[in-house]
Amino acid sequence: QVQLVESGGGLVQPGGSLRLSCAASETSFRFIFMGWYRQAPGKERELVATVSSGSSTTYAGSVKGRFTVSRDNAKNTVFLQMSSLKPEDTAVYYCYGAYGATMREYWGQGTQVTVSS
Repeated sequence: QVQLVESGGGLVQPGGSLRLSCAASETSFRFIFMGWYRQAPGKERELVATVSSGSSTTYAGSVKGRFTVSRDNAKNTVFLQMSSLKPEDTAVYYCYGAYGATMREYWGQGTQVTVSS
């Protein structure tokens, strides 16, 4: 069973930057889509950004222009560069991968991002 392992979360001040990484445990397990969702306390999980194997990207409106998603297909890793962070970006960020014709979903364990002064 392939696993997704996130890293890079933490505490940052408003206006700061963080970079999240997520690596799949098997480099040969090719995801069609990889990306990030987040869940803030008391709210539902929401899409942040995704990137296809062909590098096409989608973003939530609330992060467009501030966040950049990218992936390294050779290493089966996806990144989220977050800039101009706001307190409302505070959430647990989950790595996501969709595999195969059925788009079977795989999820990481989550990493906390806290934006606070």
